[in-house]
Amino acid sequence: MLLSGNDNHVAGIGIQAFSSSNYGYEGILSDRVAILPEVLNMNGYQTYMVGKWHIGGDPYYRGFDKTFALLPGAFSHYDNSKPIIGYPDSAFSENGKKRLWDVGKYSSDFYTDKLIDFLDTNNKDPFFAYASFTSPHWPLQVDEKYSNKYKGKYDEGYDVLKMNRFNRLKDFNIISKESVFPIFKTEYSSWDKLNDYEKSIESRKMEIYAGMIENLDFNVGRIIDFLKENNQYDNTVILFMSDNGAAGEDFYYNNIYGDYIQENFNYDYEDMGKPNSFISLGIGWAEAITSPFRLYKGFTTAGGMKSPLIISGVNDNKISLSNEFLSLLDIAPSIYDLLNIKYPRFLNKKELYSPIGESIIPYLKSKSKNIHKDDYVFAFEHSGNSFLKKGEWKIINTIQPFNVSNFELYNIKNDISEITNKKNINRKIYNDLIDEWNNYSKSRRLIFPTPYVDNLK
Repeated sequence: MLLSGNDNHVAGIGIQAFSSSNYGYEGILSDRVAILPEVLNMNGYQTYMVGKWHIGGDPYYRGFDKTFALLPGAFSHYDNSKPIIGYPDSAFSENGKKRLWDVGKYSSDFYTDKLIDFLDTNNKDPFFAYASFTSPHWPLQVDEKYSNKYKGKYDEGYDVLKMNRFNRLKDFNIISKESVFPIFKTEYSSWDKLNDYEKSIESRKMEIYAGMIENLDFNVGRIIDFLKENNQYDNTVILFMSDNGAAGEDFYYNNIYGDYIQENFNYDYEDMGKPNSFISLGIGWAEAITSPFRLYKGFTTAGGMKSPLIISGVNDNKISLSNEFLSLLDIAPSIYDLLNIKYPRFLNKKELYSPIGESIIPYLKSKSKNIHKDDYVFAFEHSGNSFLKKGEWKIINTIQPFNVSNFELYNIKNDISEITNKKNINRKIYNDLIDEWNNYSKSRRLIFPTPYVDNLK
């Protein structure tokens, strides 16, 4: 959706971990769409990519001039130890050729080295660079010089962190000062029920997670420093974003993936953060990070779907905060609009589906008060997880297997935590959104029952 500006089914990835011959469920980025590097490359831009790909095939053959890519969804941050048994042993590709990781080099450091090398070879042509860092994705690993900066910072636990962050959001006017602290019925052990060793394990998880983010911040700074040193920063638009809410999975004890991980990694406190260790956040920390929004990665509630977006290089870099609704669909059309580039009708003699997102540039340049109209409809479905938003209302379906009757209704203007289901109170609104959902489902050729559900929980 990010690269194409189109729905994930139109782009071929109805379910990320599933491949078939069915429309929308091919499991590989479709040639029905042209993506950002292809379109920009056609218009004279050098195109570079480093990091995670995870949408089938190889990015080198989708418009990039130079690549160093992780083809599946995750890997060790230091070596060639794959975290999922089904992943290929040689999961990396450089300019279309499979290669192994340089053992000992850390993911964010190495991806940044590669990207700066790519940029350094540019002979001042305009460029598009896609840096898809894997950190802080599980397994949680980083050098102690980063993680040890946070020693003891999380010893009070996830329950206290959740409350502290909620109050800080109020202090910074990111949420209303009248907001009520949300109580979710999520199943995980409260902090005071853990023993001292369990608390030390949990605290160390977040120390490492924070260290991974600090290392990422350092490497983003290296890219910005390079641009400034080469007099390119003032003529470069930068978009920085995350991909989803915090991850609540605990793969070490997962029913499907756990046996393999336990055979190849460990969970010992002394090794946490090292290449031989495999830990992930778990539900307690994930909920503390996404609160006051409900749930976390893997769900179509706000906690699973909302992500930050920072944009630099548009509107004279005026610093402002906005909660205007936009989605990944709007990124590619915005870039084409900003660069005055027209999306092609054909690519390789194949007629293309045009992006369905809208440009956010008029809004950023204060030429429009809104990005979308008040009755704008946005819908999303992946492996049965689904939601549809129209104005201040949203229907959410989180129950497997998918059944349209399981949609719940929330007013996300007054209930940002999505706690009070209004389905039986606002029946007319609910029915209207169900009609919109049925239209979306038909137009995207959704298949139910869902062909495949990847149980990550």
